[in-house]
Amino acid sequence: PEEPGAAAAFARRIDPAREPGLSPEQRRLMAQVEHAQRQRVLQRRLRGRNTLLALGIGAAVLGIYGYTFYSVSQERFLDELEQEAEAARARA
Repeated sequence: PEEPGAAAAFARRIDPAREPGLSPEQRRLMAQVEHAQRQRVLQRRLRGRNTLLALGIGAAVLGIYGYTFYSVSQERFLDELEQEAEAARARA
């Protein structure tokens, strides 16, 4: 009987190169699976970073776009030019 909380035998990490009874084909397959798992983890991590980057760039673009509309809506210099042109036409 094992003590509660003791490390389980199925959770130990093995080294395929030192494990007796594994054929070269089994070792190659284990290395292939391990490589595929590392690639999957790397892709998941990069996908998260890319999502955050896309959200940041999108927020910056929307901020610039909104600021541009806000600042253009406050410009009244064209109205002043039109009023001066109308005044000049009325005088002529």
